[in-house]
Amino acid sequence: MKRTRYTKFQGDFAGGIGLDDLMEALGDFLLDSGFQDPWSEFQELNGDHTMENLREAIKQVMESGDFLDEEMQQQYDEMNQEQREEMLDSLVERMQQGDYIQQEGGEATEMQGQVGPGEIAQPAPPQGEARFHVTDKSMDFLSYKSLRDLLGGMGRAISGRHDTRYEASGIEASGSSKPYEFGDVMNLDVNATLSNALQREGLSVPLSVEYNDLVIHQSEYQSSCATVVMLDCSHSMILYGEDRFTPAKRVAMALSHLIRTQFPGDSLHLVLFHDSAEELPIQAVARVKVGPYYTNTREGLRLARRILARSNKDMKQIVMITDGKPSALTLEDGRIYRNAFGLDPMVIAETLEEVNRCKRSNIVINTFMLAQDYALMQFVQKVSAMCKGKAYFTSPDRLGSYVLQDFMTRRMKTIH
Repeated sequence: MKRTRYTKFQGDFAGGIGLDDLMEALGDFLLDSGFQDPWSEFQELNGDHTMENLREAIKQVMESGDFLDEEMQQQYDEMNQEQREEMLDSLVERMQQGDYIQQEGGEATEMQGQVGPGEIAQPAPPQGEARFHVTDKSMDFLSYKSLRDLLGGMGRAISGRHDTRYEASGIEASGSSKPYEFGDVMNLDVNATLSNALQREGLSVPLSVEYNDLVIHQSEYQSSCATVVMLDCSHSMILYGEDRFTPAKRVAMALSHLIRTQFPGDSLHLVLFHDSAEELPIQAVARVKVGPYYTNTREGLRLARRILARSNKDMKQIVMITDGKPSALTLEDGRIYRNAFGLDPMVIAETLEEVNRCKRSNIVINTFMLAQDYALMQFVQKVSAMCKGKAYFTSPDRLGSYVLQDFMTRRMKTIH
C-alpha cells in the first residue's frame, strides 16, 4: 500500500515574513523627523534613507527579539552571514516589488539638494550610493496603522458623514416622517403611506395610492467638510530632549486616513508653518522633517483660511498640531519678527486677530497640543473657545490618551 508522508514545509525564510508587519516595525526609521534620540534602535542611521541603511534597519528588527516568533528567531540565529545577506536582499526586493519603496540613484553634492521649510540639510551620500524613498502606498499603510493605534477600529465610510442638527430625506431612517416632495429621496414610509390611502378611499381592493398619500422617512442631514491640517515644524518641536514632531506627524497621518476613509466627500489639505507657511500635498506629511525655525502660527492660520475660502463645503475646519507657542510674525513689509522668549504680546495679539478672522469666516479650529505648559495650554484654550473648537491635550509618550475640552458643550472628558 502506498503511503504519503507529510512534513512541515520549509520555505524561503524571507517569504514567511509579512511585509505589513515589517513596515510597521520599521515605522520609526521611515518616519524619522531629525530628532537624535539616544534610545532609538535606529539612532546610528540618522534617518538617512539609503539602501544600506534600510538593510541595516531590517537587520536590527530581526535581531531585536521582538519581531520574529520563537521558531523563526531560532532559524535566523542559525543562519550564517551569507544566508542573512541573501535574506536581506530578498526582503528588500519584495518591498520594491510590493511598491512599498522605490530605489533611486545618488549623486555627489555637498548637501542633499535645495533645502526648504520642513527639512534639514543633511550631508549627501557618497557618489553612486543607492537611496530609496517611501511610496504613497507605504504612507497610506503607516497612516492606517497610526489611526488604528490612535483611535481604534474604523467604521464603514460614505460621503457626507458629519452629523448636524438638521434633517433631510435620505436612505437611513433616523428621523421622523414627512409628506413626499419633488426631489426627495424615495425612502418610503410604507405604513404611513398606506394609512393615508386607506383613510381617503376606505378598505377596498385594489387600493389606489395617489401622490398626496406618499410619506417618506427623514434621515439626519450629514454635511461634508473642508479640512486643513496645520503641522508645526519649528525647532521647538524637538527641543528639551523630547521628540514632539514624530508623534505630531503620526497624528496628522491618522487624521488624513480617517478623513479619507470615514469622510470621503471631504477635502483635505496640509499646511506646514514655521518662520512662514506653505501648502504641501497631504501625501508628503510622513516625509517632512523638523527645521531650525520659529513658529509663525498667524501665517499658518492665514494660509489655511485662504485655502478654505476656495472651498464650497458646508463645514470648514482647521486641525492645528503644535506645541502651542507662537514665536514669529510676518510684518507688513514682509520681514519676519522673531521672539523665542515667552509669549510675546505682539505675536499673541496678531495671532488671536487672525483667529477672529477665521471665526468670522465660520471656520472651526481644533488643536492637538503636544505640551503641558500651563501658559501654552491657556493660549490654546483661548483659541479653541473663540472658534468653538476642541483642544486635545496630550504628550508625545501618551498619544492614546487625550483630555478633550469641548467648548461647544463646556464639558471636560478624557478619551482613552
